[in-house]
Amino acid sequence: MHATTSRRGRRTIAAVAGSAVLALLATACTGSSDSGGNDDSASGKDVTITFWHGWSQDNETKAINDNIAAFEKAHPNIHVKAVGNIPDDKVNQALRAGGDDAPDVVSSFTTNNVGMFCSTKAFVDLKPLLQKSGIDAAKTFPAVMLNYTQFQGNQCSLPLLGDAYGLYYNKKAFAAAGITNPPKTFSEFAADAAKLTVADGDSYKQLGFMPLYHGYESTTEHYLGQYGPTYFGPDGKSNLATDPKVAAMLQWQKGLVDQLGGYDKLEKYRATFGEEFSAKNPFHTGQVAMAMDGEWRTASLAANKPDFEWATAAFPVPDDQADTYGRGYQTGTIVGIASTSKKQTAAWEFVKYLTTDTDAVVGFANAIHNVPSTFAALDSPKLVSDDNVKTFLDIAKNPHSGTTPSAVNGSGYISSLQNLGYDYESGKQTDLQAGLAATAKQIDTDIAQAK
Repeated sequence: MHATTSRRGRRTIAAVAGSAVLALLATACTGSSDSGGNDDSASGKDVTITFWHGWSQDNETKAINDNIAAFEKAHPNIHVKAVGNIPDDKVNQALRAGGDDAPDVVSSFTTNNVGMFCSTKAFVDLKPLLQKSGIDAAKTFPAVMLNYTQFQGNQCSLPLLGDAYGLYYNKKAFAAAGITNPPKTFSEFAADAAKLTVADGDSYKQLGFMPLYHGYESTTEHYLGQYGPTYFGPDGKSNLATDPKVAAMLQWQKGLVDQLGGYDKLEKYRATFGEEFSAKNPFHTGQVAMAMDGEWRTASLAANKPDFEWATAAFPVPDDQADTYGRGYQTGTIVGIASTSKKQTAAWEFVKYLTTDTDAVVGFANAIHNVPSTFAALDSPKLVSDDNVKTFLDIAKNPHSGTTPSAVNGSGYISSLQNLGYDYESGKQTDLQAGLAATAKQIDTDIAQAK
């Protein structure tokens, strides 16, 4: 298993734990998001800051420690005590408690929690610090990354590498099916998925694509990244029931499920899949010929060396949005400064280095095979890339790419939509519009209760 895939798995687990994080933040004392805690580090006074992060694999911790060493060399009076393998629930317990043992700087894999970090003022608003340092955020970071690191104008975190989702395809299977190029539209995708599907009695020798929402990265929000929904209206209310893109996505996915054999047959086949983050991943084994996945999969495939040639491309888009081809869903790691920190001057120097120093961003991206999080790093000649990695760099640069907006209750609204997706694909919910209306109402209720 490649180390970065393990990190991705931890991020998925962290997202599931969002309700626990919300409970902790809801009971926390609301602090001030204004930057403060001057520590005289600017005048040369020795300061030690504590940095909590979630990385745990050897190559990951080496990469972050290399960046820390370079920072300390450039700032000899600022020392960084790094503590790894920290999940979000532990972070929020510490932020609530404060004190000398609490972290000064925190990174998180769970962008879904940014709304909670910002709204509870657990992290300071970095906008004044960016301005004071002469950093134009809009010219430094891609718009999507800025979107998922702020909430209602509060830039309480910054991006620290990113993930982009695209299409992986088996070139050997494509050739056998007479397919010469990866699909760009959903109609082309459906036709290719059918051509690539080889039946084996009541199962499959090969499935063109696994569309089910439990099929690893094929989640509602990842699919919706190809449509460009807004999720919420100007009034802050859920617009899932009124935005036609949401219903269109759910209907498209259900159509693909039905076309490729139906829910029961697909679910039975999915049960034969190995772990997502291993050489037994169904794309690695050839059980599926196409898959939606992130840039980290390139490293896994290079390490595990399947017995076929593979390639990447942007995931297809709806036929009526063909001109947006090249887009994709994005997420990533975020980093912020604890509002309880008494060493915010030094903490900002460290955050600024991690997020805006081009060599630091590029070196980290190269080491853990993620997408760089600044324009300069994306275009750096030092960035290690090939055609397959370039796919994801281009997705990160694409102006049509999107993400899921922050909410005060974290990933709650995403989970509600996903639950509807499960019910609709399986046939449990047959009235899609009624399901969307009920889901939107539930989302609005949950958000109101979280405020």
